[in-house]
Amino acid sequence: MSTNLTATYRLQIHADFTLDDAAQLVDYLADLGISHVYTSPLLQAVAGSNHGYDVVDPTRVNVEIGGHDALERLTAALKAADMGHILDIVPNHMAITGADNPWWWDVLENGPSSRYAAFFDVEWNPSEARQENQVLVPVLGDHYGRVLENGEIQLDFDGEHFVVRYYENIYPVDPRSLRTVLSAAADHGPSNELAFLADAYGWLPQPTATDRHSAQRRYRDQAVLGNLLRQLAVEQPSVRAAISRAVDALNADFDALDAFLSEQNYRLSFWRITQGELGYRRFFDINTLIGLRMEDEMVYAETHHLILNWLAEGRLDGLRIDHPDGLHDPARYFQQLHEADPQAWVVIEKILEPGEDLPSDWPVAGTTGYDFLNRVNGLFVDADAEQTISEIYTRFTGESTDYAEVVRQKKFQVMREVLGSDVARLVSLFEVVCERHRRHRDYTRNQLREAVLEVAANLHVYRTYVHPDREEVSERDIQYVDKAIEAAKEHRPDLSPDLFDFFRDLLLLRVRGPMATELVMRFQQFTGPVMAKGVEDTTFYNYNRFVSLNEVGGNPGHFGVSVEEFHAETVKMDKAWPLAMLATSTHDTKRSEDVRARLNVLSEIPERWAAAVERWAGQNAAYKRDGFPDRNADYLLYQNMVGAWPIDEDRMVGYMEKATREAKVYTSWTNPNPDYEEAMADFIRAIYADETFMADVAAFVNEIKEAGWINSLAQTLIKLTAPGIPDIYQGTELWDFSLVDPDNRRPVDYAQRRDFFSLGLRNSSLGINPQARITPEIIWSRAEEGLPKLWVIRQTLGLRRQHPHLFSVESAYRPLPVEGAPSAVAYARGDGLIVVVPRLTLRHGRNGDGASIEIPSGEWRNPFTDESHPGGRVQLADLLARFPVCLLGKI
Repeated sequence: MSTNLTATYRLQIHADFTLDDAAQLVDYLADLGISHVYTSPLLQAVAGSNHGYDVVDPTRVNVEIGGHDALERLTAALKAADMGHILDIVPNHMAITGADNPWWWDVLENGPSSRYAAFFDVEWNPSEARQENQVLVPVLGDHYGRVLENGEIQLDFDGEHFVVRYYENIYPVDPRSLRTVLSAAADHGPSNELAFLADAYGWLPQPTATDRHSAQRRYRDQAVLGNLLRQLAVEQPSVRAAISRAVDALNADFDALDAFLSEQNYRLSFWRITQGELGYRRFFDINTLIGLRMEDEMVYAETHHLILNWLAEGRLDGLRIDHPDGLHDPARYFQQLHEADPQAWVVIEKILEPGEDLPSDWPVAGTTGYDFLNRVNGLFVDADAEQTISEIYTRFTGESTDYAEVVRQKKFQVMREVLGSDVARLVSLFEVVCERHRRHRDYTRNQLREAVLEVAANLHVYRTYVHPDREEVSERDIQYVDKAIEAAKEHRPDLSPDLFDFFRDLLLLRVRGPMATELVMRFQQFTGPVMAKGVEDTTFYNYNRFVSLNEVGGNPGHFGVSVEEFHAETVKMDKAWPLAMLATSTHDTKRSEDVRARLNVLSEIPERWAAAVERWAGQNAAYKRDGFPDRNADYLLYQNMVGAWPIDEDRMVGYMEKATREAKVYTSWTNPNPDYEEAMADFIRAIYADETFMADVAAFVNEIKEAGWINSLAQTLIKLTAPGIPDIYQGTELWDFSLVDPDNRRPVDYAQRRDFFSLGLRNSSLGINPQARITPEIIWSRAEEGLPKLWVIRQTLGLRRQHPHLFSVESAYRPLPVEGAPSAVAYARGDGLIVVVPRLTLRHGRNGDGASIEIPSGEWRNPFTDESHPGGRVQLADLLARFPVCLLGKI
């Protein structure tokens, strides 16, 4: 790594914030103390993409963000500032929208004989397929026959090229199928060459996945024929006209057009068919994102050529790996990256469930920090209030607080309604495996389906990592599978225990065979989407007891994290993964760090919260329509209004539309309910127009906002000083009260931030006499604007860059006991750094409720107040008197 890694800053790069825009921020970020810019994916994505995770061409930089030249300019700016670059990459999938993806276009044109057919996770001969060697393309707005007979699907000829068109969507034509059109054109055309070309196209080899010699001949011959046809059409207008007439005739004859389309290597279909069949692995439930077969060496090489070159050239210092759990063999993939560049800092978007550890033999630096996020967030939740908060929620909404059962039910829902094609593929495999074992061949297909669903619903982690080729079955995976199987038996006594035991033996490699191996690997790739869609994207919008806890990798059923739990986990992480990323907000978090920090305050005042929400519900009841929105949606709405206040009407309407669709109760993405959504939007507009209600919300927030600020500063300082590499999500160096995307991807006002920090914090930028000394009181006087947070980040990262040894892996994390009330978290890094932050400040007071800590002897300086402290026992009230959090560095 060319630059010492101390802190990253996440930037979302897209057409409205390009690589050149990022380059313009380098000086500001350097002054803030950032060592590495950390960017969203930069490879060529779908036109108009605002995130970059829908890559269509991994061999070039996205032209919409500036292309190769703009990346060169960003690299130069970073090098000049002695900064580095971390890149987010997407190995699991690619986008397949039209001709933008040349590899997929080739697959649709040439079928299984395509040189890229093996790149994509396509099942060319599924047991339930209606057509062999065809891939399903689910884009039609209605059933195929209706769409065809409405004239919505047409063959197009532009004078040189043929495509199948469905509105703005275009698809290639298998060259063999052109014999029909060219024969018809030749019958009424002036050129004998057309008849020859028609015959020649018919002689092209059939698409096949096994005969590579025929495939090579097919590519060669169709290239020659294509050139001849284009030359003929360009040079002879009469030929072009004859072909156009033949195309028009084909489009006018639905039977003939249907026959022509049946000759293609794909089958256009109604988009809803994917609930039961599809034929390729997707990213979750997104039909336009197809899984890649990264386990194939050629696929890895082709997709990573540019990225690995950037690493080798020193243009990149590290990688963030998106959704590695979708890969066939994550461990092998990580090893390939490590072998390519052992010095690269590689962090992975592995979502660890509570109690789950990252496999210790993976050659990565750690996760992207969701485990840390949930651990530090829980510190500021008052666990003593759990029963009261639960009672409030149940009384207000009538909803269950049995989190585990809600998760199980929502997993079932998404498997049946959203992931049906994936389930069908697994059940087909399971059926084939059972047929080969006489003790299990008589199970019905429905029984096999129910067993698969039940085990997946009861697996409490994203996936296991069993690998048949390497005979890898860890004790951890045995425990997870055993627990899931036993829970499945308990929930489904109507199914044979022997069936579950057989499935266990398959998943743990006690029963082997090619199809058994395929089933195991497919099941492991399946359970991640079940967890993500069932929990993060469904349960988290239904289980609204205390939404600050509804975060990626979190467990809303576990209310708060004790100081002792936090210390124990951090000590463990310091030993195992001391260079993991530490995050508190990301592009995927359900709420920003500052929204959660404020919402956590509600756990300290549950009775006041209950009174407020009951008051609001009563006042706003008149704005409902036929009882909608429902009480659970109400409770979600009021929590988010308080957390993100001040949030405008349009943002809240957009958020609640997304939230209720994700909840999948009254409306959803696949089956939107306009009446419910209109009732929700009208309700929000009505309460926003109610001045009395709005004033009440503002007054309530005003009472808790300072406690929320202090929570935010505390978790920020912990992130900046705990073992690991802190990441700052774009714009969160000031208060950021954002909700889930797209709300958290709004433009950032960097001009405002530069006003505060422009090559150093200046009094003049604060509206203060330039000669006056900056004091913590001055900083706190601008708390409404977020200046204290910026101050904490700038001062702490400045210390990190000036004295990196204080934060190195050699400076072990050591908890410091707090005497008195559990009102603070204190710890040391080695012998030269001490951190003290308050918690639960409404309950214990801002200055610690009489608590104290013992500071080792020496002279310690606080960069937030510029005060010195001698060793010995110190009252928290003294440490926190002038600024809400304390950082002490040994002078």
